[in-house]
Amino acid sequence: MPRLRQVSRAEATSEVVLKTYDLLFGDRDPVAEPGTSTGTTGDWWTTFAVAPDILEHCNRGFALYRSPNRKLDPVLRELAQTRVGWAKASQFVYSQHCKSLRGLGVAEDKIAAVANWQVADCFDANERAVLAYADCLALQAGRTPDAVFDALKGFLSDEEILELTYIACLYDMHAVMTKALRLEWDDRDDPIVEVAAPEDFNGRDFLDIGRRR
Repeated sequence: MPRLRQVSRAEATSEVVLKTYDLLFGDRDPVAEPGTSTGTTGDWWTTFAVAPDILEHCNRGFALYRSPNRKLDPVLRELAQTRVGWAKASQFVYSQHCKSLRGLGVAEDKIAAVANWQVADCFDANERAVLAYADCLALQAGRTPDAVFDALKGFLSDEEILELTYIACLYDMHAVMTKALRLEWDDRDDPIVEVAAPEDFNGRDFLDIGRRR
């Protein structure tokens, strides 16, 4: 379950919340009857509805990256978004943007290889540069070698690079928030837990093993 409360349709008074619910859920109360067309619960929206102005800001962000004013190739954009989702271990962001890549006609082998792009031969040089930059943003907190940036400058305009940077970082934020708040496909327990030792294990055994060596 999400870590924050969800806003039911009956509670919603904000126009932006009600319009969002109408668009995504029709006449349903998305808290009582959860579910979206992509198979998620939809609790991202019902949780963000706690702060309608933040939901509105997010909605504007979605509209911005889909705007016809964008210069960046949408396939390159979605490769970056998908890689950010994978790099940040957000099952929600990764899953949603795999679907977006598929909707753009990207081959299944490329979608599957986003996770291991470094050793995949299905990406061209431009796609590899975008994926490398996505890693710099998501995994290296923006620390980007000149060689990576020079590769981008070889085929993207400054405007396109700014779009790529902004959108990838926007989805880095979404990935982090979704995991922290346990929303959608990121409502899952942390997989990193201590594995119990045998009952007869003594904590000193590690030291004893070291001495025997």
